[in-house]
Amino acid sequence: MPKQNLRPPNLKVTPQEYEQLSKSMTPKPTIGKNVIRAFLVGGLICVFGQIIINSFVQVGLPKDQASTATTALLIFLGALLTGLGVYDEIGKFAGAGSIVPVTGFANSIVSSALEYKREGYVMGVGAKLFTIAGPVLVYGIATSIGIGIIVYFLR
Repeated sequence: MPKQNLRPPNLKVTPQEYEQLSKSMTPKPTIGKNVIRAFLVGGLICVFGQIIINSFVQVGLPKDQASTATTALLIFLGALLTGLGVYDEIGKFAGAGSIVPVTGFANSIVSSALEYKREGYVMGVGAKLFTIAGPVLVYGIATSIGIGIIVYFLR
């Protein structure tokens, strides 16, 4: 990185100098690395989920019940790993790959609860529990109702 010619704070900087300084200090994008990490970690979470489903089917659960049990287990594991601080590290490494729907949803709820725990169980945890996940639920439910109405009238 080239050495910067920093001026004392009382001198004005021209727009061209500001743009040059800004460009020299802006970190270079790492899009390729981020995409690969997100793909690998998101894929590993999904592979892990499939392994759990297959294990439940092997012990005799029907496929639909195995899928339901796997969803519950992944929610539990996502919440547990968030509480232990592990999921945040996975998120730092994987970026968007860590927001695979079930585990990412559990992470968003538990993160909000942990952040506001010191404000009490009612006004902290209870009031802020769905701060991040709330909009996802609202728009997800509204969209599913809208699609349900469209399908109802098209049949």
